[in-house]
Amino acid sequence: MRIGLITPEPGHPVLAATTALLAAEHVVEAVDPAAPGDACLRPADVYLLKARTPQALDLARELERRGVPVVNSAAATALCQDRTEMAALALRAGLPFAATRTYASLAAYARGASVPSPVVVKSRRSHRGDLVARADDAPAVRELALAWPQEPVVVQEYAPNSGWDHKLWAIGDRVFSALRRSELAPEGDGPTRPPSLGELPSGWAALVREVGVVFALDVYGVDVIDTGGGSPLIVDVNAFPGIRGQSGAPEALAELALRRATEGTRTAS
Repeated sequence: MRIGLITPEPGHPVLAATTALLAAEHVVEAVDPAAPGDACLRPADVYLLKARTPQALDLARELERRGVPVVNSAAATALCQDRTEMAALALRAGLPFAATRTYASLAAYARGASVPSPVVVKSRRSHRGDLVARADDAPAVRELALAWPQEPVVVQEYAPNSGWDHKLWAIGDRVFSALRRSELAPEGDGPTRPPSLGELPSGWAALVREVGVVFALDVYGVDVIDTGGGSPLIVDVNAFPGIRGQSGAPEALAELALRRATEGTRTAS
């Protein structure tokens, strides 16, 4: 089999470990979406889409048009970049997702902001270095707007919690988990602790798999906070996150890639 990696960083720890597992019996080819070469003329049997740039999405769409399986699909990856569309889909599906309002710009929100309780302000489009901040009152919102005046944003009410984010990841049917000090906690960012799945509240692993079905994702992350008594609140969904330091993740990714390649070959024949 030939497995393609759509990424400018093939040395990413999870991708590098997955490549090492596959390379003994298969060919693994990295494709930089900024310079894809002849990827569309001589496509691999499957591609792992570990990039979210417009060039990467365009390449993935063209490969899909030619019948090549891409994990995750371009459509699913693009949807997860738009927090407005993400929230709308999740809420329509009945997932416990944070209620989300959208504003054309942070300046527009700040002009009319009434903040009786803390809110979380995020860039509407997920990207490296995007805005994710807690604002406890209207003056705090206006201060944020001075730095990000034209940024399209979504606003969610801040849900009281322990200050720890549950970082949950899925690769196919495999679910991985870790605890990370929330960047919105008063203490700020902190270390990541890897709890076992057995420590998760009942039903959370099943919830993660349901997210995958709703969003048509195979490799994804779900950020969940415990609002009390094990009640989950989803605050973000990510297509093909890093999944660093999770034992078994490279093996699960290699298995998924080969399975999708085989399924694609059968479909083509």
